[in-house]
Amino acid sequence: MPRKPNFLRFLSVLLLLLALCHADPVSSDCPKTSPLVNSESEFKMLQHQLRGSIRIIDDCSFKVSDFDMLPGSDVHWWAAAGPDLTNLTAGFVVSYQKLNETYKSDSFIVRLKDNVTWDQIQVLAVWDLPTASDFGHVILGDFKNGSSGSAPSPSPSSGTDSGNETGRVRIHTEPTMLENCKVLSKNYRVRWTLSAEENLIDIGLEAATGTMNYMAFGWANPNSTSELMLGADVAVAGFKEDGMAFVNDFYITKYSECTLYKDGEVKGVCPDTRYEGSGPNGGEVNNTKLVYGQRRDAVSFIRYQRPLVSNDKKYDLAVNYTEKMKVIWALGPIRPPDLLQPYYLPQNHGGPKSVVFGHLVLNVSENVNDCLGPLDADEKEDQHLIIADAKAPLVVTSGPALHYPDPPNPSKVLYINKKEAPMLRVERGVPVKFSIQAGHDVAMYITSDPLGGNATLRNSTETIYAGGPEAQGVQAKPMELVWAPDRNTPDQVYYQSLYEQKMGWKVQVVDGGLPDMYNNSVVLDDQQVTLFWTLSEHSISIAVRGEKKSGFLAIGFGRGMVNSYSYVGWIDNIGKGRVNTYWIDGRDASSIHPTTENLTYVRCKSENGIITFEFSRPLKPSCGKSDKPECKNIIDPTTPLKVVWAMGTAWTDENLSEQNMHFVTSSRPIRVLLMRGSAEAEQDLQPVLAVHGFMMFLAWGILLPGGILSARYLKHVKGDGWFKLHVYLQYSGLAIILLAVLFAVAELRGFFVSSLHVKFGMAALFLVCIQPVNAYVRPKRPAHGEEVSSKRILWEYFHVIGGRCAFVLGIAALFSGMKHLGDRYDAENVHGLTWALIIWFLMGALIVLYLEYREKQQRRDRSFGRSNWVLGNLEEDDSVDLLSPNGIHSEKDSQTSGRMEVQLEPLNR
Repeated sequence: MPRKPNFLRFLSVLLLLLALCHADPVSSDCPKTSPLVNSESEFKMLQHQLRGSIRIIDDCSFKVSDFDMLPGSDVHWWAAAGPDLTNLTAGFVVSYQKLNETYKSDSFIVRLKDNVTWDQIQVLAVWDLPTASDFGHVILGDFKNGSSGSAPSPSPSSGTDSGNETGRVRIHTEPTMLENCKVLSKNYRVRWTLSAEENLIDIGLEAATGTMNYMAFGWANPNSTSELMLGADVAVAGFKEDGMAFVNDFYITKYSECTLYKDGEVKGVCPDTRYEGSGPNGGEVNNTKLVYGQRRDAVSFIRYQRPLVSNDKKYDLAVNYTEKMKVIWALGPIRPPDLLQPYYLPQNHGGPKSVVFGHLVLNVSENVNDCLGPLDADEKEDQHLIIADAKAPLVVTSGPALHYPDPPNPSKVLYINKKEAPMLRVERGVPVKFSIQAGHDVAMYITSDPLGGNATLRNSTETIYAGGPEAQGVQAKPMELVWAPDRNTPDQVYYQSLYEQKMGWKVQVVDGGLPDMYNNSVVLDDQQVTLFWTLSEHSISIAVRGEKKSGFLAIGFGRGMVNSYSYVGWIDNIGKGRVNTYWIDGRDASSIHPTTENLTYVRCKSENGIITFEFSRPLKPSCGKSDKPECKNIIDPTTPLKVVWAMGTAWTDENLSEQNMHFVTSSRPIRVLLMRGSAEAEQDLQPVLAVHGFMMFLAWGILLPGGILSARYLKHVKGDGWFKLHVYLQYSGLAIILLAVLFAVAELRGFFVSSLHVKFGMAALFLVCIQPVNAYVRPKRPAHGEEVSSKRILWEYFHVIGGRCAFVLGIAALFSGMKHLGDRYDAENVHGLTWALIIWFLMGALIVLYLEYREKQQRRDRSFGRSNWVLGNLEEDDSVDLLSPNGIHSEKDSQTSGRMEVQLEPLNR
């Protein structure tokens, strides 16, 4: 017991310290010379449900009270010379404090920067830098001029102000600020200020509800015990189609829409004027007076006045402000006027009690404020929504800014289909056509910058997706602009004017059907996975969609999941879509190795358990000299891409286990022909392609080399047999090559020259086809004893070198064809066939070396005189032997030894 006074004393000291901490700091080094000191004003709400008041403490600081605000991206205290777009965008930050959070009836003190004085500030705003958005502001010019439309009034005491704040004057009040606030439901509030001496009550209805929904509030009949709605006097408020606010005085006689019966009786939820008409006293029947209305951030706010005691005793209930009375409220859709009903009539509110309708007991003279923080609508985008249609152009004009969603804004803004700055929704892969008729001073463009007006002039980076200086026109001569958003277009871009900021608004880019977003698609094996892709010069964009529910979806490039480059898409524990890449070299979890491929535009989502993921990647990884597995993951569009797939129940990017392995997979790989946009099942080597390869071996490995050898080593044979053999073998080889090419083109249904094999083959074919033409135009051989002409020498050089080059390219085509065969079919015997081909040509090379050795030996023997006596043919050979190392003449009698050649014959005796 003795310790209790000590505890209470300690608690008192603690509370005193807390009170001192929250009191206004007394800045001994900051004077109070400004005439604005102790002036107070309320913030004008423009966006983000900003409310509150400001009081200037001294030359260096100000206090903000009862401050509500939804968060922005990079929000600061901002000074400007005026509240218009030009002045605000040219303003500057006045405090180091940032406002990047939600404020709920908060009070705090803000200190100005050392180099900022009140004389520099005409408008103090809450400003979001990235979007150049004014959330709300006060005009200090009103402080200085003392003009606010009404005489300044002393600020009401809050009960916490210290004595040095006496003499405060509130220069400006806002219609969104009222003294009391009561929460009716999660999305509905009522605010009020009582003026009993004037027989008035100001009521503000505030709800996060739809544009064409009503807000109803009023007093129940005091005599009702159960049916509180019947006999109730309520105000119904809302917004018209043109965005203008309205409020009407209603009286409820029946739970139904207002109806005029045949006998002239009116029953239902009807305006007072419907009961009594609008005759000479019709103006006194509607006893609600609209004061102010606004719709910001999908929250409706309407302020109106009504008398506490009305002259209309029949349809208006008297409000006893000193007593507790039952009030009723409701939210719901409203029906616009028509030919039969010239009023906005509330429809059945529906929905659960205490959410869209209810009642409570209220004493309006009591101070109530249980509204903590601003209303926060689930969907804050409140502009008209226009969905682009590929068949109908969007008409773009300009007009006055009436309800622009992001102040400050210019006086003229863009209209689309006669709607002011609407939200535009487009689909990826679906072209959008604009008919621009906004005038020659408005050039429209689609940009990544939220402000527009050519962001490069502000030293900001932007991406322009369509439009530009040429995208301008008038009604008499509109300009047509077509924009095709693709899968790489961000989810949100903007349509703006190139010459002035903030004339347009947002473009919402949504996924259309994957077939619209990609150029090609095929269904993979077993009809359970669909692959989509679009090829570009250096990259490929891929989408994969499962056709059944799964925990993850994977595709692999290879004959199977083992030894494949795999891409896995799944949804993690926090609901985020993920796509990872792997190299798989085994059948267990330890054989799955993560890789770091350069994937861009990665997305993954799950709809009803169906997984779809997308990504873009380069065709050839830029790895430099790295030997990482992913560096070998090269996609050649000219070569069929073998694709397999797998599905499973769960995936993780941390510790994989056997539980993460697939439960279903493709039964065989699918060969996807990327350039043709088709696919075919993996199969054995087609017979036609096997014939193609054999014919090419026959031509390049036997016939053409045989023709070359006959011209090189058989000229000593009597007659022109060597020449005929040379011609027959070469023409046979050429014919077989042409037939083999035709077989391959017919089987593959195309001719793609980007393959290395095809490039070698085409070059060799070109040189081979030139040889017969070259032979046809060869110069005449010299007569016996004549000197060989220069044309003949040049022709023979060209003929020999061309033949040799053709043969080398043909051999290269054979080996690249074997590699192509292995890549395409993974044939098991390709490796053996390649070695057999190598051995074959090595044997041919050995034979050529042997023949060359014999040829040189014979020439050496002739040069030493061992063969001076020539037996046999004395006729000239066809040409100079350019194949010999010295290029000597091949005629047998062209030796320069000067010896006499004698023909020996037997003597007849």
